[in-house]
Amino acid sequence: ELPPSEFMQVADSTWLVLSVVSNGRAPSGSQATGVTKIARSVIAPLAEHHVSVLMLSTYQTDFILVRERDLPVVIHTLAGEFDIYREESGECVPVTCDDVSNGFLKPKPATSPTLHPVQSPQTRFCVLAVAPDTLPAIATMLIDVLFYSHSPPREAGASSQDLDSITFFAFSLIDGYISIVMDAETQKRFPSDLLLTSSTRELWRMVRIGGQPLGFDECGIVAQIAEPLAAADISAYYISTFNFDHALVPEEVIAEVIQLLQQRQESGR
Repeated sequence: ELPPSEFMQVADSTWLVLSVVSNGRAPSGSQATGVTKIARSVIAPLAEHHVSVLMLSTYQTDFILVRERDLPVVIHTLAGEFDIYREESGECVPVTCDDVSNGFLKPKPATSPTLHPVQSPQTRFCVLAVAPDTLPAIATMLIDVLFYSHSPPREAGASSQDLDSITFFAFSLIDGYISIVMDAETQKRFPSDLLLTSSTRELWRMVRIGGQPLGFDECGIVAQIAEPLAAADISAYYISTFNFDHALVPEEVIAEVIQLLQQRQESGR
């Protein structure tokens, strides 16, 4: 419950969270493969039915946010591929199309999505988790990074071609699980023994989608990135924000990813 503020902009929508689980369980103990794992089965069908989504990949799993008013379309679209449940008082209750048939909106005719420019800064990123009981030990550092260590915002007229670095720090606390994305230089400021990562300790590069704030009414933005990466079997983390979308891919495949996305841009013109 936040007080009204002239400094806060709130989107005029309420969003619901969807998560894809296997055999009734969410992935655990290892990093998720990101948006590409659900690109064909969830992201593409929703885009085809003109449903706008926000994506949030975390260290543990991936979440798809859809607007509450789009829920009937979402359920009708995904019911053929998935068993769908809603959470009530901590219990999972099956949902059928009949439960949401009242007020079901016929999907809008599919339109060709706008292909947004993709930028790739040189910054290298880490995807990490923190054990909740160790959070107090890094709280002061987190506060400093989140609120006091920002670089000056980039001028609006700056060219996307000279995007050498980007300030990006994502912190999520979901059901007690903490996930952090930070650049490799910032990671050096934290005690290494408190940050959990995969055994391979891979580094990630980012592609940022959009030359200007994207808004929430457009659909197909996530699919623009997810589908070509899924076809190439490249894992990716995806984080939608108020202004831009961000996909993190393994550092060793960034050149291939840029080439794939450029080809999609050219084929869509």
